[in-house]
Amino acid sequence: MSPSVFSTPADDRYLEDYVVGDVHRFGHIAVEEEEVIAFARRFDPQSFHTDAEAARHGPFGGLIASGWHTAGLMMRLLTEHFLSSVASLGSPGIDELRWLKPVRPGDVLSLRVTVREVVPSRSKPDRGLVRTFIEVIDQSDAVVMTLVAMILFTRRPLADV
Repeated sequence: MSPSVFSTPADDRYLEDYVVGDVHRFGHIAVEEEEVIAFARRFDPQSFHTDAEAARHGPFGGLIASGWHTAGLMMRLLTEHFLSSVASLGSPGIDELRWLKPVRPGDVLSLRVTVREVVPSRSKPDRGLVRTFIEVIDQSDAVVMTLVAMILFTRRPLADV
């Protein structure tokens, strides 16, 4: 499947604009050493995240980003490129989160998002759920993290149909 481009801008994107089978590839965000260390010191203070010298002698042979930092970078890209600015209602959760390869300072990450399912709500007809498979990809095209995300969106208002 080749990557697709939304035909509707984010400020006019509703549930109906997410199509099962579409694959969206987008974004570039650099992983910066200072941010890796600052995030880890606050939220995941393991030496291979916080101390470059100790990390050189650790299990990864150098400093790596916390998986939770990588998830935050993914969320930034998802918000900027995939989510609707008018119809996104948050998420009831994620499934199958996997960290597949260490992310290091200097890496540049992008996303590939595959729309797996679009389900209008039966109990709340003004909204629905989009289930996606998200891959975080580094500059060498290696997949470093995957997850299945469920995202709630409002439906297009009837006046707009």
